[in-house]
Amino acid sequence: MAENFYDLIDFNIGREVELYGKVFKIINCDKFTRTFLNRRGIHVPDPIVAPEDPYLELRSHDRDSIQPKKPNRTQDNLGKFLENDKKVLRFKAYWDDSETEYGYVHRLDVRYYCADDTIEVKELQKEAGGEPDFMFLRREKLPKWYRELPPVGSNSRCTVLNVLGSALGSKRYILDPLDCGRENTEYYTEKDLTIGGMLNCYGRKIILTDCDSFTKEYYAVKYGITEFNPIAEPNHESKTVRILEPKDRELPPWNGFGSYEDSAQNCLTVEPKPPQRDFKKFLLHDRVGLDSHILRFQAKMKSKIPENCSRNFIISYYLTDDSLGVFEIALRNSGFVTSTFFKKARVQLAGQKTYTSKPPLYYTPQHMYIGATLIINGFEFILTTADDYALRYMELNAGQFPKSNLKLIMDKVRDKLRPIYKDFVAEIIPTESSVIPYEKLRNKLCQIMGEDFTEHEMITIARGFSASCYKQRYDRDKIRAIVLTQLKRYLWDDLDRLREYFLLRDHSRSGKLSEKECYTILKGSRLPFENELINKIIDVIEKDDHGNIEYENILRFLDRTICPMPDSLPINIKLDLGWGSEPRVEAGKLIDWCAFNKCLDLESTFRNTVGEDSVKAIEDKTNLAG
Repeated sequence: MAENFYDLIDFNIGREVELYGKVFKIINCDKFTRTFLNRRGIHVPDPIVAPEDPYLELRSHDRDSIQPKKPNRTQDNLGKFLENDKKVLRFKAYWDDSETEYGYVHRLDVRYYCADDTIEVKELQKEAGGEPDFMFLRREKLPKWYRELPPVGSNSRCTVLNVLGSALGSKRYILDPLDCGRENTEYYTEKDLTIGGMLNCYGRKIILTDCDSFTKEYYAVKYGITEFNPIAEPNHESKTVRILEPKDRELPPWNGFGSYEDSAQNCLTVEPKPPQRDFKKFLLHDRVGLDSHILRFQAKMKSKIPENCSRNFIISYYLTDDSLGVFEIALRNSGFVTSTFFKKARVQLAGQKTYTSKPPLYYTPQHMYIGATLIINGFEFILTTADDYALRYMELNAGQFPKSNLKLIMDKVRDKLRPIYKDFVAEIIPTESSVIPYEKLRNKLCQIMGEDFTEHEMITIARGFSASCYKQRYDRDKIRAIVLTQLKRYLWDDLDRLREYFLLRDHSRSGKLSEKECYTILKGSRLPFENELINKIIDVIEKDDHGNIEYENILRFLDRTICPMPDSLPINIKLDLGWGSEPRVEAGKLIDWCAFNKCLDLESTFRNTVGEDSVKAIEDKTNLAG
């Protein structure tokens, strides 16, 4: 079995060895092998010369004619980038465009980046030495000659000659190693930039006039140039420089699909982008606590169908984005469902052209007032009432809502009533009290003012001169009687300790504390009072102009020895003194005639017209009614 394996004597120069079907002829060995075999008594012949390879011999004779199969097409510019990074040559230049209509001399700033041989040109609109204003040429390699746009694929690193293979099978392609169809484009380099030289910037002749100190030092060290004499720019004094303002871009007509803003945004840019919302307006009218910035109105539908006229709607106007939302509150057994009638969106004014390039007009906050008519998706709505927040918001911002501006409304009413003030006073003046009902004044003013007077303006007058004619259920004396009865029931008599608590809070010894501090002290003194009773005590105690309370008044209010009062009947304090226990007066149901007449300020005109006797008779009548 040993004969089946190679032995030491089988390996020698000139012998052939077959390994796995392949025959190898040994032609030489190293020095160690030769010495080892000689010491073993094995003779090692001289080295044999190997036969020559015809392919290598061909390559050695004709090395230049052989091209690599896959030539390296990438250029390693890392060394140049590391050496010239942050080295920028800066020149001052101009482009004379005065020969054309409205043309002028453009002052330019040319920057050459040595790291990648790119050029950037910016235009200077300010005086000499100013910073660049806008881009004239984006940073790129500038070709010396420019004829037309390069064809597709001209900037590719490799050229495909043909494609082999079937449509469904594997495909093969052959690259052009010689780049036969490639055109060598020459670009401007730092050697082409000199003072007085010209750059052909895609047909515009840019003349270099001066350079900065770094550029002078760079050319002096690298090229040995020492003279840098700036040249003057052309001066066209007779021709005035006129920079035309950009005209508004005329968009194609809107077809009515989608929103106008979305369609216009797609016409401005190739890449579709969503329209931008007014973010400042959103931040200004965003919800803050209980201030929602949503104006809600109750509306009725105006329709030829009787069933639609009885439907109730809530129209909400969102000040954040000027959008409208309509919600229907269906009556029981009416056949309609309580649901969203119109989803929140901006609504265009009726009667506008659809196929036009001009942006449409939308409903604004000034269109929202009681009595206004809105057309939403072809449905006609009439605003009948508004919630208290909407009325109060419009009154606080009366400069934006003329229908809620009491001064403007009273000026308009004053002009109408001036010639007929005598008849108006004789018909409208109250006879039994100093207030008049809302309906009486409304009917008279609507008759005098005509169609120019809206329901919202009348409500503004009623809210501005509202009269609160109701008697409180629990006045100061009744509250004090309840308080003293509670103190007597629970045998509380610790006014000295309560006075110490007030003094501890009053660091400046002013004798006054805020409502919050007084409530905290009364609550922490373990008085036998409910929270509702403590709030009533603070409400009935007198306050100064800043809302502060003299705590001595509270102590006298709780002292049973001062003006003692009879015990009150037991009541449910949480129910009778809690929130909502007092009747809530609806503003505007009754109008204070004295305040309304005083704001009209027509007494002087009336005195000169009718005389003092008539005025005195009316005043006596008013005083009698009061």
